[in-house]
Amino acid sequence: MANELRDFGEGHAQDEETRVSTVSKIVDKAITGESCVVVIYGPSIGRRFPLEKEVMSIGRGSDNEIVIEMDNISRAHARILKKADGIYLEDNGSTNGSYVNDIEVKSDRLRNGDLLKIGGSILKFIQGGNIEALYHEEIYRMTIVDGLTQIHNKRYFLEFLDREMARCSRYDRPLSLVMFDIDHFKAVNDTYGHLAGDHVLKRVAELVSKHVRKEELFSRYGGEEFSIIMPETSGDKAHIFCEKIRRMIESTPFEFEGKEITVTISLGIAEMNRHRETLAFIKAADDLLYQAKRNGRNRVEGP
Repeated sequence: MANELRDFGEGHAQDEETRVSTVSKIVDKAITGESCVVVIYGPSIGRRFPLEKEVMSIGRGSDNEIVIEMDNISRAHARILKKADGIYLEDNGSTNGSYVNDIEVKSDRLRNGDLLKIGGSILKFIQGGNIEALYHEEIYRMTIVDGLTQIHNKRYFLEFLDREMARCSRYDRPLSLVMFDIDHFKAVNDTYGHLAGDHVLKRVAELVSKHVRKEELFSRYGGEEFSIIMPETSGDKAHIFCEKIRRMIESTPFEFEGKEITVTISLGIAEMNRHRETLAFIKAADDLLYQAKRNGRNRVEGP
């Protein structure tokens, strides 16, 4: 599938009040004393929690050291512990589980850069000598990367598109823009819960990312909508690529908590051509995306 996709171009104690989703000793004070977690997705995004105590509890109850107010997080959801051999995340038998790098864990030793998913919130574990520099670096990264999907966000998309439009206009080079979103995504959230919706968004991003070339940009435009900027690619080649992406998503099994979810996408493609304004170019691709939806969804329209 990967080769085919590129052929067109060259080159978790349970709490009854928690909403159930259908989904020691410090050895190295220099390191553990400078560790922290940063909220990269969910409430209080960007907030840093220094790991100053040997035990730091996480939950929506106000008596926790790390309070995250979300209804899919248990009152005493998990805790972070400093042990002789490192720092660990331990689940307190929460309703919806605790995850490290998308793997559900009961207890797991943390490594620098690990992503901790607690309910609908994601925290990043930072461990290192110069914690301030690492923290500010992470804050900058958060300004250009979407916390859930880990692909670029709308802000970076707009900056990249401005640059590529200027370059392609100057040198008379082709430029295609793809806008796509997940069909009936509200129904996924309503039927299976928002954690399932988050899972679908991440999975779609992972699948598509594997087939986007380094000179292209794949980003989350907002909600369930994504975009791909394709320099040096004509509309007809972009159309071939989008058809293969559409078929890949349609044929890929999506499963959350043992339940299969049907996922398809609709796509619109615009070529830069006469467009010299960024917003006009985006609107052209977006209009074709909504045309694909009006024409039955799970299809490609344009250019």
